[in-house]
Amino acid sequence: MSERTLLVFGTDPEPRLDRLTGRVRIVTCDERSLPELLPTADALLVWDFTSDAVRAAWPGGGPRPGWVHTASAGVDRLLCPELAGSDTVVTNARGVFEQPIAEYVAGLVIAMAKDFPGSWELQRQRRWKHRETMRVAGSRAVVVGSGPIGRAIGRTLMALGVATDLVGRTEREDDPEFGRVHGSAALDGLLPSADWVVCAAPLTDATRGMFHASVFGRMKPSARFINVGRGPMVVEKDLVDALLARTIGGAALDVFEEEPLPADSRVWDVPGLFVSPHMSGDTVGWRNALAEQFMDNFDRWAAGEPLLNVVDKRLGYVPVA
Repeated sequence: MSERTLLVFGTDPEPRLDRLTGRVRIVTCDERSLPELLPTADALLVWDFTSDAVRAAWPGGGPRPGWVHTASAGVDRLLCPELAGSDTVVTNARGVFEQPIAEYVAGLVIAMAKDFPGSWELQRQRRWKHRETMRVAGSRAVVVGSGPIGRAIGRTLMALGVATDLVGRTEREDDPEFGRVHGSAALDGLLPSADWVVCAAPLTDATRGMFHASVFGRMKPSARFINVGRGPMVVEKDLVDALLARTIGGAALDVFEEEPLPADSRVWDVPGLFVSPHMSGDTVGWRNALAEQFMDNFDRWAAGEPLLNVVDKRLGYVPVA
């Protein structure tokens, strides 16, 4: 049997795959060399998950890898019709980012409720201005996305005393953790009572642009919106307009329609909007965790065992069992 080839797309920084030494031929590539090397690979590790290069190169000629693993939770920058319709198995990094993102969201909720940005600004001005702030316990959140990330966010918020409604693609009445998962059709009815609206869903045709002017218009004026899902799920202009008109109380974006966010974007300067550079899941040691997860799945692949975190390419995510 000929030696198998693992193609690694992206090496900045290079993944630590020490356990694979001598077990597989590892070839690295970038956007320029990917189309040429793709037909030579048995498996593909998409280490640079911020690039659209795989989606662009996949429809080309020649054989394609039987297994593609992306070091990310989302697969929207990877899937194209040709990959989605193929026999190639796609896996993702489910299990690495959930709790860090949940902690990030909880931090944002506390920071906005307690007006930490206002305190830092007053400190900068050397002004002593007493204020009253909001209690987190007893507030209400709507988390859109019932996958592992949304569920981790919901659990963490509930631990803070936040009543949390989880919204998924379809309604479920017997969820073991949340009791009920609302279907997407219920979102409009949940928004008017929410203090926090958190977007944590995958980007699909159904979710693209789902947060638009009429959605923000249904939120109460004191509500805050947080997006840790994908940028294209939000119509940024409509969010900016809602903040400027004070239709909602504030927002935090960790993901954007265009990344990196251009320096001349108006988003940087919108009052009440917190901007972070797509970092909510990135904690110290996260790349090593991604590499370890991939190598564990490689062990299964090499042994002919079922892979973990298999993406339903029709849905665009790993279904919740």
